[in-house]
Amino acid sequence: MANEKYAFVMMIRSVWWNEFRHRHDSDGKQTHSYIQAGRGSPTKASMLFFYVVKPVGEVAGHAEFIERKAGDANEIWQEHGRESVLTSKAQCDNFVNGRKKIAFIRFQNLREAAKPIPLKSLLMLLGKKKLARRGFYINKKTADRMITIMG
Repeated sequence: MANEKYAFVMMIRSVWWNEFRHRHDSDGKQTHSYIQAGRGSPTKASMLFFYVVKPVGEVAGHAEFIERKAGDANEIWQEHGRESVLTSKAQCDNFVNGRKKIAFIRFQNLREAAKPIPLKSLLMLLGKKKLARRGFYINKKTADRMITIMG
């Protein structure tokens, strides 16, 4: 795996971030799946970072990336639906607007940041003026720095 694509910073809404945290803390679930409509990254990475979008605007945690599994919505739901924060296939269908092809981004060992990284600090760390809306890859050195900052 290329060092340049060591980790992926994923954009996530606060409602889903809170659900994953709750599911991890209260239910003790170790493996989770984030459902995504359509194509997109990550395809290969060692880690995921979770950037909770506005109004929060911070990297709130990280996890180990397992895989991105894409394909038929019914088949993937059957296989990995229990890893999602969605409670039913109907809720999944509504979330992806009835699309027949979806992706599950599977991850484990979710860790909440003791000190989340606010947008301004993240932009300085990356040397960027704005973030890619669909997420982006970072190298190992940057990932290690982010973990250190988050405590």
